[in-house]
Amino acid sequence: MPVRNAALPIESKGAPPSLITAQRLVASGFADWIILLKPRVLTLVVFTGIVGIVVAPGSLHPVLVVAAIFCITVGAGAAGAINMWYDRDIDAIMRRTLRRPIPAGRIAPRDALAFGVALAVGSVLVMGLATNVAAAAALAGSIAFYVFIYTIWLKRRTPQNIVIGGAAGAFPPVIGWLAVTGSLDVMPLLMFAIIFFWTPPHFWSLSLWAHADYERAGVPMLPVVAGAKETRRQIVIYTVILFVVSLLPWALRQAGIVYGVAAAALGLGFLVSVWRMVQDPQDASGVSQTNDAPARAAFKYSILYLFALFAALAVDSFM
Repeated sequence: MPVRNAALPIESKGAPPSLITAQRLVASGFADWIILLKPRVLTLVVFTGIVGIVVAPGSLHPVLVVAAIFCITVGAGAAGAINMWYDRDIDAIMRRTLRRPIPAGRIAPRDALAFGVALAVGSVLVMGLATNVAAAAALAGSIAFYVFIYTIWLKRRTPQNIVIGGAAGAFPPVIGWLAVTGSLDVMPLLMFAIIFFWTPPHFWSLSLWAHADYERAGVPMLPVVAGAKETRRQIVIYTVILFVVSLLPWALRQAGIVYGVAAAALGLGFLVSVWRMVQDPQDASGVSQTNDAPARAAFKYSILYLFALFAALAVDSFM
């Protein structure tokens, strides 16, 4: 099992804890601090938050819109930084993550934690001042859920980590909606549900071709615990549920025909992508006999799917 609190080259033993200084920022490299924020993940998170702002009824001053988007971005990045701090032991074991700034020794763990906490607190305070308490509370809740519920509690304990923990990534459109309106309605809950049910097939497709990494690190992702065949079955189930849920905004007249057609077409495409993965030749244990290309393709399509689906929702709101 991985050992926590392993010493890293950049950290000076015996030195008192301190906030990150400009000197350390320069020494570590600005790019490494950006990497701590998980920028590739941020792109999708921020986009869904922007769509939440766009589809919400009412209006918000452009300066406050920018402030809300900035807070969603910084808050999500803060959660990512704290996640990297906590997961530094397993990140050092997995091939996908061993070059991250903390396990590679380019940023000290305590500095990464201070960085993440400072950004988290700052983003929530600014959101509350710029928009309203409801949006700030939702942002704080999303950060806390990702850090405490997913990262610390679920990730290393249960193969359902992604299912329950997926709620953290479903908050941004709700936060965006609240920033404009200050109150909940059916539509933000539907956007939340779409991302919630999208998360398992998205991450399980990734874990199918990265299962060796998770197994090596002792993370009980579904392919490690239940095997690839059961994982593929669960991906199909959740993709079917997602297909139905994605049509609800149109069925409940929360969105128009543009979104409805897009949701149906994109959902069918997702089902086809997943079906191809299921049809990949497997041995008795469910391990692919060929390669991981179908799982990679399903993972890549899932990203395109969510971008396109929320883009259609935004376009439909202008029709």
